[in-house]
Amino acid sequence: MLLCFGLFSWFPIARAVVMSFQFTNLVTAPEFVGTENFTYVLSDPLLPVAVGNTLYFAVLALLFGYPIPLLAAVAMSEVRRARGLFAALAYLPVVVPPVVAVLLWKTFYSGSDTGVFNTVAGWFGAGPFPWLQHPDWAMPSLVLEATWAAAGGTVIIYLAALTSVPPELYDAAEVDGAGIWRKIWHVTLPQLRPVLFITLILQIIGTSQVFTEPYLFTGGGPANSTTTILLMIYNYAFGGRGDYGAATALSLMLAVVLAILSAIYFRATRRWSTT
Repeated sequence: MLLCFGLFSWFPIARAVVMSFQFTNLVTAPEFVGTENFTYVLSDPLLPVAVGNTLYFAVLALLFGYPIPLLAAVAMSEVRRARGLFAALAYLPVVVPPVVAVLLWKTFYSGSDTGVFNTVAGWFGAGPFPWLQHPDWAMPSLVLEATWAAAGGTVIIYLAALTSVPPELYDAAEVDGAGIWRKIWHVTLPQLRPVLFITLILQIIGTSQVFTEPYLFTGGGPANSTTTILLMIYNYAFGGRGDYGAATALSLMLAVVLAILSAIYFRATRRWSTT
């Protein structure tokens, strides 16, 4: 087990660190260039745009993708019948392959009057909307699909965590006259605090590495409005220049930033998540 893990996990990480200090296209012999790859990446005028887009995606995903699974799980926990059916329906988008889901939603996002979403909007006298064709609409459209695709897994996690909440706490809250919202605020959320902290940092890390949606939906457009850090890494390696050194340099910087952010986050929330 350790041999397989080292071969397929630790060795690629160590190889990436070495490649970040080399100019290599995996065809010709690698050339040691020191920190030139890092300098090249940091001087790339597209980097601030990609960082801003990634942060924008992360913020939108947290605003919509973080509370929605929690609210859905709490609502399902209150259902007395067919709870398993609702859980299966919530998890169904996770089963759909990401590429298939994106291609399906891409047809829904057609900017014509006959597009699925524009047709629905037309029923209410709105639209048509340029879902993927306008820089202001493209990123929110990506976040909407990503939330739909990933929320089901978090819903299942919350449903499992809710089973560990002692029922007598809800009984005591009802005796005190608490309604559904006060029970959620004073009982459910405090009991789920450790799980909430873990899912939050996992979502921050996941949204910082978004690639599939911008690559398949828009290719980074329109006008680089959906170019993210991972899409830049892909373009460095496979976008014509074939510069794997620059790609691994940017990958390494992203990994360091996420590691520092995670360490700060866990240190800041250590007491809150246990008391």
